[in-house]
Amino acid sequence: MLYSYQEVLEKYGTRNSIEEAIKRGEIYKLKNNVYSDKKYINPIVIVSKKYPSGIITMDSAFYYYNLTDVIPQKVYLATNRNSNKINDENIVQIFMFKDILDKGKTEIDINGNKVNIYDRERLLIELIRKRASIPFDYYKEIIENYRKISNELDMYKIEEYVSLFKNEVNLFDILQREVF
Repeated sequence: MLYSYQEVLEKYGTRNSIEEAIKRGEIYKLKNNVYSDKKYINPIVIVSKKYPSGIITMDSAFYYYNLTDVIPQKVYLATNRNSNKINDENIVQIFMFKDILDKGKTEIDINGNKVNIYDRERLLIELIRKRASIPFDYYKEIIENYRKISNELDMYKIEEYVSLFKNEVNLFDILQREVF
């Protein structure tokens, strides 16, 4: 289970008690303001706890949904365009306009921890939008996996998400050609 500093402080009472609990191995400090009762935690869960308003996206989400077998080296996190820059070498921050940030957001449970992540339909739109900056073989692998699950995707959601972007006709054309 993950805890914020405030939650750990409520449990142990004082800063010294927290430091003693860390020395005893009762809890582990994973990052600033993120503690756990386990030594090793999925990086997606840690990032989600530290940045609760962010949403897991792109490579991290593709891997979670088994759309690729490439293990991401960093956690991809979508945040509000007006958010502060995250200075963490293990996080790729993707800034989004506030009105489209939460579209497609869903909450999943990873080992008892709530994580905000985009659904597969929104990820498909993001994949198409960013295809020019993605290595071709990687893009092709993910598109092929989307073709395999195309009958499971919600077309109404896809149409709604495509309509959020200025080049919706172009995006929809690419979707029709490459996935459906």
